Amino acid sequence: MSAEQQHRDGQAADPGPRSLAQALRERDDASLGALLRSRPDLLHPVPTDVTQLATRAGTRASVLRALEHLDRFALQAAEALAVAPDPASYQELLDLLAGDDGDEEVAGALPATVALLRERALVWGGEDRLRLVRTARELLAPSASHSSPTGLGPSVAEATSGMSPGRIQAILTAAGLPHTHDTVSAVAALSGLFADRERVAELLEGAPEASREVLTRLVWGPPYGQVTAEPAAHLRWLLDRGLLLPTTPGTVVLPREAALSLRGGRAHRVPEPTRPRVAVAAERKPQVVDAAAGGQALAALDTVEELLRSWDEGGPAVLRAGGLSIRDLKRTATVLEVPEPVAAFWVELAYAAGLIASDGGYVEEHHDRHDRPDADAEGYEDEETRDARTRRRSGEAEHYAPTPEYDAWRDLPPAERWAWLLEAWLPGTRAPGLIGGRDGRDRTLSALGPGLDRSPAPEVRRRVLELMAGLEPGQAPDPATLLERLRWERPLRSAGPRREQPEPPRTGVRPAYGGGVAANDPEALRTKLTEWALLEAEMLGVTGRGALATHGRALLGAEGRSEGAGAGTAAAGSPRAAVVAALLAPLLPEPLDHVLLQADLTAVAPGPLVRPLAEALGVLADVESKGGATVYRFTPGSVRRALDAGRSATELHAFLDRHSRTPVPQPLTYLIDDVARRHGLLRVGAASSYVRCDDESVLDEILADRRATALRLRRLAPTVVAAQADPRTLIEGLRAMGFAPAAESAEGDVMIARPHAHRTPPRTPPAPVPDGPPAPDATLLTAAVRAVRAGDRAATAPRKETPQAPGGLPRTSPADTLATVQAAAMTGESVWIGHVNAEGAASQRLLAPLRVEGGYVTGYDHTADEVRTYALHRITGVAELADEPDGAEPAR
Repeated sequence: MSAEQQHRDGQAADPGPRSLAQALRERDDASLGALLRSRPDLLHPVPTDVTQLATRAGTRASVLRALEHLDRFALQAAEALAVAPDPASYQELLDLLAGDDGDEEVAGALPATVALLRERALVWGGEDRLRLVRTARELLAPSASHSSPTGLGPSVAEATSGMSPGRIQAILTAAGLPHTHDTVSAVAALSGLFADRERVAELLEGAPEASREVLTRLVWGPPYGQVTAEPAAHLRWLLDRGLLLPTTPGTVVLPREAALSLRGGRAHRVPEPTRPRVAVAAERKPQVVDAAAGGQALAALDTVEELLRSWDEGGPAVLRAGGLSIRDLKRTATVLEVPEPVAAFWVELAYAAGLIASDGGYVEEHHDRHDRPDADAEGYEDEETRDARTRRRSGEAEHYAPTPEYDAWRDLPPAERWAWLLEAWLPGTRAPGLIGGRDGRDRTLSALGPGLDRSPAPEVRRRVLELMAGLEPGQAPDPATLLERLRWERPLRSAGPRREQPEPPRTGVRPAYGGGVAANDPEALRTKLTEWALLEAEMLGVTGRGALATHGRALLGAEGRSEGAGAGTAAAGSPRAAVVAALLAPLLPEPLDHVLLQADLTAVAPGPLVRPLAEALGVLADVESKGGATVYRFTPGSVRRALDAGRSATELHAFLDRHSRTPVPQPLTYLIDDVARRHGLLRVGAASSYVRCDDESVLDEILADRRATALRLRRLAPTVVAAQADPRTLIEGLRAMGFAPAAESAEGDVMIARPHAHRTPPRTPPAPVPDGPPAPDATLLTAAVRAVRAGDRAATAPRKETPQAPGGLPRTSPADTLATVQAAAMTGESVWIGHVNAEGAASQRLLAPLRVEGGYVTGYDHTADEVRTYALHRITGVAELADEPDGAEPAR
């Protein structure tokens, strides 16, 4: 027995419900809950009864959202119903999708698809009276200005609605049909002719070849064409026989019945009942994939740390419209040694993770305090730092800077830091790939700026990972087939009805990060989001060599951060973060506590270093290259930087000796001693500025140097030279001349130049922009179904006629109200009451009184489906329920 025969046999022969509300009312609680789960927008707020639920399910916004979440075949079924008679039988729908020749795949998939459309309240009615919700029909049916998404135009009756009776009779005569006495029968005869495949074929046997070519071009849509006031002979032949009917001046259309006959009864060129298969592009060992992903995860952590370290003392300024300037993004890309679009991704990821934010013009400075004999209890702060603090607090500048969460993040183990980033990436709605493009107002989209949120992004991102997880471990998907699968699952995205068009040839997807997408092109956006998801997953180490890693699969398992939780809370406590971190940890190398010193004044770190060593070495040496091993180079400037930070030559020698697995080379020892010997020999302080040196010959050398002319030096004493330049400029000028000056405080002590870590006030990460209401949980669904059922019982309960107050509330005297309520409590009957609460809001309640005492009535409120107590003085009146007809069940 065929699938469609089983479907017909399983359906009742009666015509079914007469309205969508009745169809919903006849559902059981599980089916009603499935509707609310698939269309969560119907729950906000919870409908008071089934009638309100049906009304809300038929609104344009809700129907369009429901259509957006249909797969391609379900959407094709809805499109076919939109051009079918209203109502249509199941067999008529099957014929439209399978055509005259039939299609076993369509016949096998259609019963489940019709059940899906019924579950989502887009289709209702019995087996022989399937009805598409009116709003969905309006969205998907053809009109005078556009065709159906199937490419079909209006029917003969719709196209001839404004045509004169004489013209219709002339068409009948030219088509070989007998004359009729009224327009209705003439239109019916013409419709019957075009719906008959054999008669249409006979009619076209005598058509000119050019006429048949015109029909071939119009048959699969769009069915509209343009004609002149004096059409050519082959067009006149079609117009005379009604195969082309005028719609507007100069525009003609191929009638729907004729197009279906020429198509062989198919509503769509290519029905797609089966989901496309994701092909495998390459297959690798799972261990190789995990190792590659682990290395990429470590590189991602290094990149984010380098970004935050470069902004540690205060990052770029915030543009007036928000975001980073192009110049600052280029500088950041140079620091990270990556292309600008990739740098924008890392900046956006750190922002989404709550690690960077705008300081808002008022920031708190975190300074390293050092035990110095001349420092007071509050620590030392030079004039420049005080000026910067004053400027920021006065609101003169707003900058991006790390947040306090950054300090907590960098103290976590590497695997947990990575999980923190992933907790921000997976649900994030900001699309960094849009940076550099234009918004709807032709404004450039900037990193960290407004306009980057795209609500489909997390859905696409998660679905890409789910499809990759559906392959065997180690298998890398073909991007083209992955994209085609996503297009099948979500063919319609907020751009109005989809038009049937031939698919363009595809030679494969070539992902490219960044570049922007047209603001009004949802299909192009979805394609780009898919490509970006693949690239971002590879950059983050979720995938390795194109295949999903083991820790990447764990991202789709346990739940992530709860609603409203910050990124730090999520990373520290969510089950998903803990599982992912545990799986990734073995793939990351253990941090090292040593380096290899070489005779060419370099140090090689053969892996990641423990944080104290990495920070100290970053001050003492410059990073020369990165990769599997990091190469540091020692220079006079880097050694002087370490001395400026308060380290002595003895401490530097001890530090290198302690952390080097190789002997400290003599050239490095000589370099440190030589720089230390000269360091601080000159002292620069603030007068405008001055230079002080106990060795008079050094000052003589400076004054004799032509390069000192710009500093405008003047000798005040044998050991003191004054300058008109500020201390910073003077220090830089002397260092350019080959000297090693040190700044000194007002007390004459050497100032230790250590960076001041700049932090924003506590900030919460940006909240994702949801794509509609969140999916309801089981508790909310159960409560909502109970409330709808209770409200429906209350709304449909009959009542006796009684005087009414304004607003339809029953009105009775206080004595009658008390007597009626007491009688209902004694007999166990339910009554209607009108109630006004303390805020003045009026409502009608179906109440079964249980107890009346102390001026209050307590009973079971069928409207709220719970026991409630009401003050008698707030009850406007009472109405008894009407007598139930024989066999009817009273409301309880």
